[in-house]
Amino acid sequence: MAQTTPGLESIWSEYRASLLAFLRSKVSNQDDADDLLQEILLKAHEGMSGLGKVESLKAWLFQIASNTITDYYRSKGRHKPIHPDDLWYNELDQDDQHVLENCIAPFINALPAEMGELLHKIDLQGVSQKSHAAELGVSYSTLKSQVQAGRRQLRKLFEDCCNFSLDSKGNIVGYERKKDNCGPC
Repeated sequence: MAQTTPGLESIWSEYRASLLAFLRSKVSNQDDADDLLQEILLKAHEGMSGLGKVESLKAWLFQIASNTITDYYRSKGRHKPIHPDDLWYNELDQDDQHVLENCIAPFINALPAEMGELLHKIDLQGVSQKSHAAELGVSYSTLKSQVQAGRRQLRKLFEDCCNFSLDSKGNIVGYERKKDNCGPC
């Protein structure tokens, strides 16, 4: 049974903390999350008049939040294009690249042959997934799924070998090799 929509103040007091937690889980900059929360409040206020009766007020608010996050990332993407010179891997010289390939290659070789060849082509040789899918005569989504599955298996091999320390963005900041538990390296 649908309920009459309560006032914005009561809605905000009930859902503000949940919305802020949701925003902070999706947006790394806390000030941006606070700004987005205010934006959601304004959008909710503007949309209240057309809402009337609502089945799930919480779902409506979180849909506004989700759309606001999407808009936030779209606007950031438009304002700050990534230039190829800004990418860290372009800074590697040939010697550094060979060292990294030599470190990763034994793990890739420990994968099933077809999966290892796929990751070698995509991740070490830098062949685009779309062009490789066309070359193999498979759909792009199929190849993309195979690459993701291969990367999951590769990650498991790494984790079986070492304990990794990650920063808040998931980047490796340190590692410690597990004793006698590393097959590929």
